[in-house]
Amino acid sequence: MPERDLSLGRAAICVPARNEVEALPRLIRSLDRQEGTGDGARLRVVVFANNCTDATATTLRTMARRGEVPNLDLRIMEAAIAPPDAHVGTARRRALDAGADWLIRDGVVDAVLLSTDADAIVPSDWVQANLRALRGAELVGGRLVLQGDERQDDPNLHALHRRIEEYWSAVRALEEALDPPAHDPAPRHGDHVAASLGLRADLYRQVGGLPMLACGEDNALVSRVRWHGGRVRHCPHVSVAVSDRGIGRVQGGMATEMSRRARVAVGAETYDLPPARHWRALIERRRSVAAAFSHRSGPEAGLEALGLAPADIAAIAPARCPNAIALVERVEERIGEGIPTAVAVPLDEALAGLHAMLVEARMARVA
Repeated sequence: MPERDLSLGRAAICVPARNEVEALPRLIRSLDRQEGTGDGARLRVVVFANNCTDATATTLRTMARRGEVPNLDLRIMEAAIAPPDAHVGTARRRALDAGADWLIRDGVVDAVLLSTDADAIVPSDWVQANLRALRGAELVGGRLVLQGDERQDDPNLHALHRRIEEYWSAVRALEEALDPPAHDPAPRHGDHVAASLGLRADLYRQVGGLPMLACGEDNALVSRVRWHGGRVRHCPHVSVAVSDRGIGRVQGGMATEMSRRARVAVGAETYDLPPARHWRALIERRRSVAAAFSHRSGPEAGLEALGLAPADIAAIAPARCPNAIALVERVEERIGEGIPTAVAVPLDEALAGLHAMLVEARMARVA
């Protein structure tokens, strides 16, 4: 991809917002400071202000009218969404759909949709880093960097954040040792959430858009991309700063996780996670399913050799899978992960087990 294809004019940023008059202007200003504004293209930004009772939309329109964000083509949409659809999944879907429509109407070639959250702040290279990462992938997830809005002086909480990140880094290192993904090379992070997602606009349409779920709509979109054979990249050069605020609007979202960590930090509960043996079993299982795609007698025979029932194989239709990524996703959608349910253990125990397993795996590779 030539450098001219890093033009900001290829992208539309899509942001759902509900009563974000304090946080959202910070995000908008960070988008206005994106690298590449000198090419003459203005960055399209869609803000879908849903069910707001504050001055979110008015504040953004005032910023635009005063010329505070000269590098943005800012489009503010307002709507009142009625229950039971009044949730972030609906709002984000409406924002992304509007962004895709805008790019298509303007005839943009190789158009890209970027999703983020109203309380996020993006670095100045965020858009171009996404465009670069999409050269070798269909979807790019950005690394989440916590910014301390609350409890920022709590050493116990900071230590917990570090231990949890160490755990997930060890999970990725185990995958690298046992079954490294060619399309997502190390170093990589593990985040692919709505605060930083990038994908091609035509692919977004192809997979049926964002599922309108009250929680987990971002992971559901990633699953749809993989179901279609899309490569998901966790590029270390793509990141976004997100709030660690403990009060949020989505049960099961970032605020729920931060509240949980705050309770753990004061000893009110333990932080339990799957043990190392769970991850090894899952990695090995997925490796076996992926290998079935290239079975000498065809993917159906490969799945049969793994013990899948004929009815499940017929429903999965492996011959219509474009690649091994799609096969793994469709098998898990049909029958689950194919391993016993994980019994979570305390964080320190889980982390110690991962470190020990990593030493064992690395020694086995040397031998």
